[in-house]
Amino acid sequence: FRAQPASYKDALLPKGVPKLSVEAAVTMGWGEWADAFVGINVFGASAPGGTCMDKFGFNVPNVVACAEKCMKGEKGVLSDGSQGKH
Repeated sequence: FRAQPASYKDALLPKGVPKLSVEAAVTMGWGEWADAFVGINVFGASAPGGTCMDKFGFNVPNVVACAEKCMKGEKGVLSDGSQGKH
């Protein structure tokens, strides 16, 4: 993506439009492309995959809440999985 012309990148990721990355991995690295991030910056959980994903915030209510925050101008890590650590 970095090698593409600026016009192409701007067409996909227009300036002035809030961008939220959602990745079931670390949030590091998304700052180049997104304004706010949902990810997992913790480790050490053991449970069935669906349970872990839910506990770490990869569920509809949390992602929607983070998207709404992003659309209101909040930036940075909005959900990092720490809510799943007990």
